[in-house]
Amino acid sequence: NINCKEMCDREKNTNVHLSLPAVCIVWQTAMIILFGVFMRYDHESDAHWVEHRKHSNLTDIENDFYFRYPSFQDVHVMIFVGFGFLMTFLKRYSFGGVGFNFLIAAFGLQWALLMQGWFHWLDADGKIRIGIENLINADFCVAGCLIAYGALLGKVSPVQLMVLTLFGITLFAVEEFIIISVIHARDAGGSMVIHTFGGYYGLSVSWMLYRPNLHQSSRLQGSVYHSDVFAMIGTLFLWMFWPSFNSAICDHGDGQHRAAINTYLCLASTVLTTVAISSLFQKHGKLDMVHIQNSTLAGGVAAGTAAEFMLMPYGCLIVGFCCGIISTLGYIFLTPFMEKHLKIQDTCGIHNLHAMPGVVGGIVGAITAASASIEVYGHEGLVNTFDFMDKFKDMVPTTQGGHQAAGLCVALCFGIGGGIIVGAILRLPIWGDPADDNCFDDETYWEVPEEEESIPTILQYNNHVQNKDM
Repeated sequence: NINCKEMCDREKNTNVHLSLPAVCIVWQTAMIILFGVFMRYDHESDAHWVEHRKHSNLTDIENDFYFRYPSFQDVHVMIFVGFGFLMTFLKRYSFGGVGFNFLIAAFGLQWALLMQGWFHWLDADGKIRIGIENLINADFCVAGCLIAYGALLGKVSPVQLMVLTLFGITLFAVEEFIIISVIHARDAGGSMVIHTFGGYYGLSVSWMLYRPNLHQSSRLQGSVYHSDVFAMIGTLFLWMFWPSFNSAICDHGDGQHRAAINTYLCLASTVLTTVAISSLFQKHGKLDMVHIQNSTLAGGVAAGTAAEFMLMPYGCLIVGFCCGIISTLGYIFLTPFMEKHLKIQDTCGIHNLHAMPGVVGGIVGAITAASASIEVYGHEGLVNTFDFMDKFKDMVPTTQGGHQAAGLCVALCFGIGGGIIVGAILRLPIWGDPADDNCFDDETYWEVPEEEESIPTILQYNNHVQNKDM
Protein backbone atom coordinates (compact mmCIF):
# COMPACT_ATOMS: atom_id res chain seq x y z
CA ASN A 1 0.00 0.00 0.00
CA ILE A 2 1.32 3.43 -0.97
CA ASN A 3 0.94 5.82 1.95
CA CYS A 4 -0.10 9.48 1.70
CA LYS A 5 3.40 10.87 2.34
CA GLU A 6 4.98 8.75 -0.43
CA MET A 7 2.22 9.80 -2.82
CA CYS A 8 2.78 13.49 -2.01
CA ASP A 9 6.56 13.20 -2.37
CA ARG A 10 6.69 11.29 -5.65
CA GLU A 11 8.40 12.72 -8.74
CA LYS A 12 7.12 16.11 -9.87
CA ASN A 13 5.58 16.82 -13.26
CA THR A 14 5.43 20.55 -14.06
CA ASN A 15 3.21 20.21 -17.14
CA VAL A 16 0.17 22.48 -16.56
CA HIS A 17 -0.83 22.31 -20.23
CA LEU A 18 -4.37 21.18 -19.38
CA SER A 19 -4.81 21.93 -15.68
CA LEU A 20 -4.07 25.69 -15.85
CA PRO A 21 -6.39 26.46 -18.80
CA ALA A 22 -9.09 24.24 -17.24
CA VAL A 23 -8.92 26.00 -13.85
CA CYS A 24 -8.92 29.47 -15.45
CA ILE A 25 -11.79 28.80 -17.87
CA VAL A 26 -14.00 26.82 -15.45
CA TRP A 27 -13.52 29.22 -12.53
CA GLN A 28 -14.07 32.30 -14.69
CA THR A 29 -17.25 30.72 -16.07
CA ALA A 30 -18.37 30.09 -12.49
CA MET A 31 -17.71 33.77 -11.69
CA ILE A 32 -19.87 34.85 -14.65
CA ILE A 33 -22.76 32.65 -13.45
CA LEU A 34 -22.46 33.75 -9.79
CA PHE A 35 -22.23 37.43 -10.76
CA GLY A 36 -25.32 36.98 -12.95
CA VAL A 37 -27.26 35.52 -10.04
CA PHE A 38 -26.07 37.74 -7.18
CA MET A 39 -24.33 40.96 -8.30
CA ARG A 40 -26.14 44.26 -8.96
CA TYR A 41 -25.11 47.94 -8.89
CA ASP A 42 -25.71 49.83 -5.66
CA HIS A 43 -27.87 52.97 -5.59
CA GLU A 44 -24.86 55.23 -6.28
CA SER A 45 -23.74 53.38 -9.41
CA ASP A 46 -27.20 52.45 -10.71
CA ALA A 47 -28.97 54.48 -13.43
CA HIS A 48 -31.67 55.32 -10.85
CA TRP A 49 -29.10 57.54 -9.06
CA VAL A 50 -30.58 60.56 -10.86
CA GLU A 51 -33.97 59.99 -9.20
CA HIS A 52 -32.38 59.14 -5.84
CA ARG A 53 -30.26 62.30 -6.04
CA LYS A 54 -33.26 64.52 -6.67
CA HIS A 55 -35.34 62.82 -3.98
CA SER A 56 -32.56 63.14 -1.36
CA ASN A 57 -31.59 66.66 -2.46
CA LEU A 58 -27.99 65.62 -3.31
CA THR A 59 -25.56 66.69 -6.02
CA ASP A 60 -23.44 64.38 -8.21
CA ILE A 61 -20.28 65.38 -6.34
CA GLU A 62 -21.76 63.78 -3.19
CA ASN A 63 -21.70 60.39 -4.90
CA ASP A 64 -19.28 58.16 -2.91
CA PHE A 65 -17.27 57.57 -6.08
CA TYR A 66 -15.72 61.02 -5.83
CA PHE A 67 -14.65 60.46 -2.21
CA ARG A 68 -13.32 56.92 -2.63
CA TYR A 69 -11.93 56.66 -6.17
CA PRO A 70 -8.55 58.37 -5.50
CA SER A 71 -7.94 55.96 -2.61
CA PHE A 72 -9.12 53.00 -4.72
CA GLN A 73 -6.69 53.97 -7.49
CA ASP A 74 -3.78 54.09 -5.05
CA VAL A 75 -4.70 50.74 -3.47
CA HIS A 76 -5.11 49.19 -6.95
CA VAL A 77 -1.61 50.38 -7.93
CA MET A 78 -0.24 48.86 -4.70
CA ILE A 79 -1.84 45.48 -5.46
CA PHE A 80 -0.70 45.14 -9.07
CA VAL A 81 2.45 47.28 -9.33
CA GLY A 82 3.64 47.44 -5.71
CA PHE A 83 3.24 43.79 -4.71
CA GLY A 84 4.03 42.61 -8.26
CA PHE A 85 7.36 44.39 -8.61
CA LEU A 86 8.38 43.77 -4.99
CA MET A 87 8.46 40.07 -5.95
CA THR A 88 10.81 40.53 -8.94
CA PHE A 89 13.99 40.43 -6.83
CA LEU A 90 14.90 36.83 -7.76
CA LYS A 91 17.41 36.70 -10.63
CA ARG A 92 15.38 34.24 -12.77
CA TYR A 93 11.81 34.61 -11.47
CA SER A 94 10.64 38.09 -12.45
CA PHE A 95 7.97 36.83 -14.88
CA GLY A 96 6.58 34.57 -12.18
CA GLY A 97 6.73 37.31 -9.56
CA VAL A 98 4.82 39.96 -11.46
CA GLY A 99 2.83 37.67 -13.80
CA PHE A 100 1.38 35.24 -11.24
CA ASN A 101 0.70 38.20 -8.93
CA PHE A 102 -1.40 39.63 -11.79
CA LEU A 103 -3.24 36.31 -12.32
CA ILE A 104 -4.22 35.60 -8.73
CA ALA A 105 -5.15 39.23 -8.02
CA ALA A 106 -7.46 39.31 -11.06
CA PHE A 107 -9.17 36.07 -10.01
CA GLY A 108 -9.10 36.88 -6.30
CA LEU A 109 -10.86 40.25 -6.54
CA GLN A 110 -13.83 38.64 -8.33
CA TRP A 111 -14.19 35.90 -5.71
CA ALA A 112 -13.65 38.49 -2.95
CA LEU A 113 -16.52 40.65 -4.24
CA LEU A 114 -18.79 37.61 -3.91
CA MET A 115 -17.50 36.31 -0.57
CA GLN A 116 -17.50 39.71 1.13
CA GLY A 117 -20.81 40.52 -0.53
CA TRP A 118 -22.47 37.45 0.97
CA PHE A 119 -21.23 38.39 4.43
CA HIS A 120 -21.67 42.18 4.42
CA TRP A 121 -23.71 43.51 1.49
CA LEU A 122 -26.67 41.18 0.87
CA ASP A 123 -29.94 43.09 0.65
CA ALA A 124 -33.49 41.90 1.32
CA ASP A 125 -33.93 40.28 -2.11
CA GLY A 126 -30.67 38.30 -1.85
CA LYS A 127 -28.59 40.51 -4.17
CA ILE A 128 -25.14 41.99 -3.54
CA ARG A 129 -25.10 45.73 -4.22
CA ILE A 130 -21.71 46.75 -5.58
CA GLY A 131 -20.08 50.19 -5.41
CA ILE A 132 -16.64 51.74 -5.15
CA GLU A 133 -16.15 50.70 -1.51
CA ASN A 134 -16.68 47.05 -2.46
CA LEU A 135 -13.83 47.35 -4.97
CA ILE A 136 -11.47 48.69 -2.29
CA ASN A 137 -12.46 45.90 0.11
CA ALA A 138 -11.94 43.29 -2.61
CA ASP A 139 -8.42 44.63 -3.21
CA PHE A 140 -7.76 44.38 0.55
CA CYS A 141 -8.97 40.79 0.49
CA VAL A 142 -6.63 39.97 -2.41
CA ALA A 143 -3.70 41.54 -0.51
CA GLY A 144 -3.88 38.74 2.08
CA CYS A 145 -3.34 36.12 -0.65
CA LEU A 146 -0.54 38.09 -2.32
CA ILE A 147 1.23 38.27 1.05
CA ALA A 148 0.90 34.48 1.37
CA TYR A 149 2.32 34.10 -2.17
CA GLY A 150 5.44 35.91 -0.94
CA ALA A 151 6.36 32.96 1.30
CA LEU A 152 5.89 30.49 -1.58
CA LEU A 153 7.47 32.55 -4.39
CA GLY A 154 9.32 30.36 -6.87
CA LYS A 155 8.24 27.05 -5.29
CA VAL A 156 4.64 26.58 -6.47
CA SER A 157 2.76 26.22 -9.75
CA PRO A 158 0.16 28.70 -11.03
CA VAL A 159 -2.55 26.08 -10.42
CA GLN A 160 -1.49 25.82 -6.76
CA LEU A 161 -1.63 29.61 -6.53
CA MET A 162 -5.21 29.66 -7.85
CA VAL A 163 -6.20 27.06 -5.23
CA LEU A 164 -4.31 29.03 -2.54
CA THR A 165 -6.29 32.14 -3.57
CA LEU A 166 -9.67 30.39 -3.68
CA PHE A 167 -9.30 29.12 -0.11
CA GLY A 168 -7.43 32.22 1.09
CA ILE A 169 -10.20 34.62 0.00
CA THR A 170 -12.82 32.33 1.59
CA LEU A 171 -10.94 32.20 4.91
CA PHE A 172 -10.31 35.96 4.74
CA ALA A 173 -14.00 36.78 4.28
CA VAL A 174 -14.97 34.62 7.27
CA GLU A 175 -12.26 35.93 9.64
CA GLU A 176 -12.95 39.53 8.55
CA PHE A 177 -16.66 39.10 9.29
CA ILE A 178 -15.90 37.63 12.75
CA ILE A 179 -13.31 40.31 13.64
CA ILE A 180 -15.14 43.38 12.29
CA SER A 181 -18.83 42.51 12.65
CA VAL A 182 -19.06 39.93 15.45
CA ILE A 183 -16.19 40.93 17.77
CA HIS A 184 -16.51 44.61 16.74
CA ALA A 185 -12.76 45.24 16.51
CA ARG A 186 -11.58 48.23 14.46
CA ASP A 187 -8.94 47.53 11.81
CA ALA A 188 -9.00 50.23 9.14
CA GLY A 189 -5.62 49.38 7.59
CA GLY A 190 -5.82 45.64 8.19
CA SER A 191 -2.83 44.98 10.49
CA MET A 192 -4.78 42.00 11.87
CA VAL A 193 -7.28 41.13 9.15
CA ILE A 194 -4.89 41.44 6.18
CA HIS A 195 -1.25 41.28 7.33
CA THR A 196 -1.37 38.96 10.35
CA PHE A 197 -3.78 36.60 8.61
CA GLY A 198 -1.99 36.69 5.23
CA GLY A 199 1.45 36.37 6.82
CA TYR A 200 0.69 33.33 8.98
CA TYR A 201 -1.47 31.77 6.26
CA GLY A 202 1.49 31.86 3.85
CA LEU A 203 3.98 30.66 6.48
CA SER A 204 1.74 27.73 7.47
CA VAL A 205 1.28 26.67 3.84
CA SER A 206 5.06 26.96 3.37
CA TRP A 207 5.62 24.78 6.45
CA MET A 208 3.30 22.12 5.00
CA LEU A 209 5.09 22.32 1.62
CA TYR A 210 8.59 22.11 3.17
CA ARG A 211 11.24 21.13 0.61
CA PRO A 212 14.17 19.30 2.27
CA ASN A 213 16.35 19.57 -0.84
CA LEU A 214 15.62 23.19 -1.75
CA HIS A 215 19.37 23.90 -1.49
CA GLN A 216 19.61 22.26 -4.95
CA SER A 217 18.04 25.46 -6.33
CA SER A 218 20.18 27.80 -4.21
CA ARG A 219 22.06 29.03 -7.33
CA LEU A 220 18.84 30.85 -8.34
CA GLN A 221 17.65 31.86 -4.86
CA GLY A 222 19.23 35.29 -4.99
CA SER A 223 19.11 38.58 -6.83
CA VAL A 224 21.23 40.35 -9.41
CA TYR A 225 21.80 44.09 -9.69
CA HIS A 226 18.91 44.87 -12.06
CA SER A 227 16.39 42.54 -10.32
CA ASP A 228 16.97 44.40 -7.03
CA VAL A 229 16.35 47.72 -8.79
CA PHE A 230 13.04 46.38 -10.18
CA ALA A 231 12.02 45.21 -6.72
CA MET A 232 12.84 48.66 -5.36
CA ILE A 233 10.24 50.10 -7.76
CA GLY A 234 7.64 47.94 -6.01
CA THR A 235 8.90 49.13 -2.62
CA LEU A 236 8.61 52.81 -3.53
CA PHE A 237 5.08 52.43 -4.94
CA LEU A 238 3.99 50.62 -1.77
CA TRP A 239 5.76 53.15 0.47
CA MET A 240 4.22 56.16 -1.29
CA PHE A 241 0.66 54.82 -1.39
CA TRP A 242 0.49 53.11 2.01
CA PRO A 243 -1.23 56.17 3.62
CA SER A 244 -4.03 55.67 1.04
CA PHE A 245 -4.18 51.94 1.86
CA ASN A 246 -4.65 52.52 5.59
CA SER A 247 -7.13 55.38 5.17
CA ALA A 248 -9.12 54.09 2.16
CA ILE A 249 -12.19 52.79 4.05
CA CYS A 250 -12.05 55.08 7.10
CA ASP A 251 -14.95 57.43 7.80
CA HIS A 252 -14.95 60.64 5.76
CA GLY A 253 -13.44 63.57 7.60
CA ASP A 254 -11.12 63.38 10.58
CA GLY A 255 -10.74 59.55 10.60
CA GLN A 256 -9.46 59.36 7.06
CA HIS A 257 -7.31 62.47 7.51
CA ARG A 258 -5.74 61.12 10.71
CA ALA A 259 -5.10 57.66 9.21
CA ALA A 260 -3.09 59.18 6.35
CA ILE A 261 -1.00 61.32 8.73
CA ASN A 262 -0.36 58.43 11.15
CA THR A 263 0.76 56.07 8.38
CA TYR A 264 2.92 58.72 6.72
CA LEU A 265 4.84 59.32 9.95
CA CYS A 266 5.19 55.60 10.81
CA LEU A 267 6.69 54.90 7.38
CA ALA A 268 9.16 57.77 7.57
CA SER A 269 10.46 56.65 10.97
CA THR A 270 10.84 53.03 9.83
CA VAL A 271 13.25 53.93 7.02
CA LEU A 272 15.85 55.39 9.38
CA THR A 273 15.89 52.49 11.83
CA THR A 274 15.97 49.97 8.96
CA VAL A 275 19.04 51.66 7.50
CA ALA A 276 20.62 51.86 10.97
CA ILE A 277 20.16 48.17 11.82
CA SER A 278 21.08 47.00 8.31
CA SER A 279 24.35 48.93 8.46
CA LEU A 280 25.08 47.91 12.06
CA PHE A 281 24.88 44.16 11.37
CA GLN A 282 26.57 44.06 7.96
CA LYS A 283 30.30 43.78 7.44
CA HIS A 284 31.95 47.22 7.04
CA GLY A 285 28.56 48.87 7.62
CA LYS A 286 27.29 48.21 4.08
CA LEU A 287 23.52 48.16 3.47
CA ASP A 288 21.64 45.02 2.43
CA MET A 289 19.11 45.71 -0.34
CA VAL A 290 16.74 43.03 1.04
CA HIS A 291 16.28 45.10 4.21
CA ILE A 292 15.76 48.36 2.31
CA GLN A 293 13.20 46.75 -0.03
CA ASN A 294 11.12 45.20 2.73
CA SER A 295 11.70 46.41 6.29
CA THR A 296 11.19 50.06 5.29
CA LEU A 297 7.50 49.17 4.78
CA ALA A 298 6.94 47.54 8.18
CA GLY A 299 5.74 50.81 9.76
CA GLY A 300 2.84 50.98 7.28
CA VAL A 301 1.78 47.47 8.30
CA ALA A 302 1.93 48.26 12.03
CA ALA A 303 0.03 51.55 11.61
CA GLY A 304 -2.99 49.73 10.14
CA THR A 305 -5.14 48.90 13.16
CA ALA A 306 -4.58 52.16 15.03
CA ALA A 307 -4.57 54.24 11.83
CA GLU A 308 -7.73 56.20 12.67
CA PHE A 309 -7.10 56.31 16.45
CA MET A 310 -5.50 59.26 18.29
CA LEU A 311 -2.07 57.64 18.18
CA MET A 312 -0.43 61.09 18.25
CA PRO A 313 2.38 62.08 15.85
CA TYR A 314 5.17 61.13 18.29
CA GLY A 315 3.42 57.79 18.91
CA CYS A 316 3.49 57.07 15.18
CA LEU A 317 7.23 57.77 15.06
CA ILE A 318 7.78 55.39 18.01
CA VAL A 319 5.79 52.60 16.31
CA GLY A 320 7.77 53.09 13.08
CA PHE A 321 11.05 53.23 15.01
CA CYS A 322 10.34 49.87 16.69
CA CYS A 323 9.11 48.19 13.50
CA GLY A 324 12.22 49.08 11.52
CA ILE A 325 14.33 47.38 14.22
CA ILE A 326 12.07 44.30 14.63
CA SER A 327 11.68 43.69 10.89
CA THR A 328 15.35 44.11 9.98
CA LEU A 329 16.51 41.89 12.87
CA GLY A 330 13.95 39.36 11.64
CA TYR A 331 15.65 39.21 8.23
CA ILE A 332 19.09 38.88 9.83
CA PHE A 333 18.33 36.28 12.53
CA LEU A 334 14.76 34.89 12.40
CA THR A 335 14.45 33.91 8.73
CA PRO A 336 17.56 31.63 8.79
CA PHE A 337 16.44 30.23 12.18
CA MET A 338 12.94 29.42 10.90
CA GLU A 339 14.31 27.67 7.81
CA LYS A 340 16.84 25.61 9.77
CA HIS A 341 14.88 24.69 12.91
CA LEU A 342 11.16 25.22 12.15
CA LYS A 343 11.29 24.03 8.52
CA ILE A 344 9.57 27.18 7.24
CA GLN A 345 11.06 28.39 3.93
CA ASP A 346 10.00 32.01 3.51
CA THR A 347 11.18 33.29 0.10
CA CYS A 348 10.25 36.98 0.54
CA GLY A 349 10.55 37.15 4.32
CA ILE A 350 6.83 37.85 4.84
CA HIS A 351 7.25 36.96 8.54
CA ASN A 352 9.37 40.08 8.95
CA LEU A 353 7.40 42.45 6.71
CA HIS A 354 3.80 41.38 7.35
CA ALA A 355 3.33 38.80 10.12
CA MET A 356 5.38 40.31 12.98
CA PRO A 357 4.55 43.98 12.21
CA GLY A 358 0.89 42.90 11.82
CA VAL A 359 0.94 41.47 15.35
CA VAL A 360 2.68 44.64 16.59
CA GLY A 361 -0.07 46.66 14.87
CA GLY A 362 -2.77 44.58 16.58
CA ILE A 363 -1.14 45.10 20.00
CA VAL A 364 -0.70 48.85 19.39
CA GLY A 365 -4.37 49.03 18.36
CA ALA A 366 -5.52 47.22 21.51
CA ILE A 367 -3.44 49.46 23.81
CA THR A 368 -4.49 52.66 22.01
CA ALA A 369 -8.17 51.67 22.10
CA ALA A 370 -8.07 50.66 25.78
CA SER A 371 -6.45 53.96 26.77
CA ALA A 372 -8.86 56.15 24.76
CA SER A 373 -10.68 58.81 26.80
CA ILE A 374 -13.33 61.52 26.42
CA GLU A 375 -10.65 64.15 27.22
CA VAL A 376 -8.64 63.14 24.13
CA TYR A 377 -11.47 62.23 21.70
CA GLY A 378 -14.50 64.12 23.01
CA HIS A 379 -17.74 62.18 23.51
CA GLU A 380 -18.89 62.28 19.87
CA GLY A 381 -15.37 61.62 18.64
CA LEU A 382 -15.17 58.49 20.80
CA VAL A 383 -18.53 57.21 19.56
CA ASN A 384 -17.60 57.96 15.93
CA THR A 385 -14.05 56.55 16.01
CA PHE A 386 -14.93 53.26 17.73
CA ASP A 387 -18.46 53.00 16.33
CA PHE A 388 -20.10 52.80 19.77
CA MET A 389 -23.60 52.63 18.29
CA ASP A 390 -26.63 50.32 18.25
CA LYS A 391 -25.89 47.15 20.25
CA PHE A 392 -22.39 48.46 21.11
CA LYS A 393 -23.62 51.84 22.41
CA ASP A 394 -22.78 50.97 26.06
CA MET A 395 -19.25 49.83 25.26
CA VAL A 396 -16.30 51.55 26.97
CA PRO A 397 -12.73 51.93 25.63
CA THR A 398 -11.22 49.36 28.03
CA THR A 399 -13.66 46.72 26.76
CA GLN A 400 -12.92 47.77 23.18
CA GLY A 401 -9.21 47.11 23.90
CA GLY A 402 -10.09 43.55 24.88
CA HIS A 403 -12.12 43.11 21.71
CA GLN A 404 -9.15 44.36 19.67
CA ALA A 405 -6.92 41.71 21.31
CA ALA A 406 -9.56 39.05 20.60
CA GLY A 407 -9.56 40.12 16.93
CA LEU A 408 -5.79 39.56 16.76
CA CYS A 409 -6.22 36.03 18.16
CA VAL A 410 -8.89 35.23 15.55
CA ALA A 411 -6.58 36.42 12.73
CA LEU A 412 -3.75 34.21 14.05
CA CYS A 413 -6.02 31.15 14.40
CA PHE A 414 -7.47 31.50 10.91
CA GLY A 415 -4.05 32.17 9.36
CA ILE A 416 -2.27 29.24 11.00
CA GLY A 417 -5.18 26.76 11.02
CA GLY A 418 -6.34 27.62 7.50
CA GLY A 419 -2.76 27.52 6.18
CA ILE A 420 -2.18 24.01 7.53
CA ILE A 421 -5.39 22.69 5.94
CA VAL A 422 -4.77 24.39 2.58
CA GLY A 423 -1.09 23.31 2.70
CA ALA A 424 -2.22 19.68 3.10
CA ILE A 425 -4.40 20.04 -0.02
CA LEU A 426 -1.55 21.67 -1.98
CA ARG A 427 0.79 18.77 -1.12
CA LEU A 428 -1.18 16.43 -3.36
CA PRO A 429 0.92 15.53 -6.44
CA ILE A 430 -1.63 16.82 -8.96
CA TRP A 431 -0.83 20.53 -9.15
CA GLY A 432 2.26 20.57 -11.39
CA ASP A 433 4.68 22.16 -8.90
CA PRO A 434 8.43 22.16 -9.62
CA ALA A 435 10.99 19.72 -8.19
CA ASP A 436 13.39 20.86 -5.44
CA ASP A 437 16.20 21.36 -7.97
CA ASN A 438 14.00 23.33 -10.36
CA CYS A 439 12.60 26.15 -8.18
CA PHE A 440 12.96 29.94 -8.65
CA ASP A 441 13.18 29.55 -12.43
CA ASP A 442 10.81 31.14 -14.95
CA GLU A 443 11.73 28.51 -17.58
CA THR A 444 9.34 26.06 -15.86
CA TYR A 445 6.13 27.97 -16.63
CA TRP A 446 7.08 30.78 -19.02
CA GLU A 447 8.52 31.22 -22.50
CA VAL A 448 11.74 33.02 -21.61
CA PRO A 449 13.69 34.90 -24.33
CA GLU A 450 17.37 34.00 -24.58
CA GLU A 451 18.87 37.29 -23.37
CA GLU A 452 22.34 35.77 -22.84
CA GLU A 453 22.82 35.23 -26.58
CA SER A 454 21.72 38.73 -27.58
CA ILE A 455 24.32 40.58 -25.49
CA PRO A 456 27.45 39.19 -27.26
CA THR A 457 25.74 39.86 -30.61
CA ILE A 458 25.37 43.57 -29.75
CA LEU A 459 28.98 43.73 -28.53
CA GLN A 460 30.22 42.05 -31.73
CA TYR A 461 28.23 44.56 -33.82
CA ASN A 462 29.71 47.53 -31.89
CA ASN A 463 33.25 46.16 -32.30
CA HIS A 464 32.59 45.65 -36.02
CA VAL A 465 31.42 49.28 -36.39
CA GLN A 466 34.46 50.60 -34.45
CA ASN A 467 36.89 48.56 -36.56
CA LYS A 468 35.20 49.83 -39.72
CA ASP A 469 35.61 53.47 -38.57
CA MET A 470 39.31 52.90 -37.91
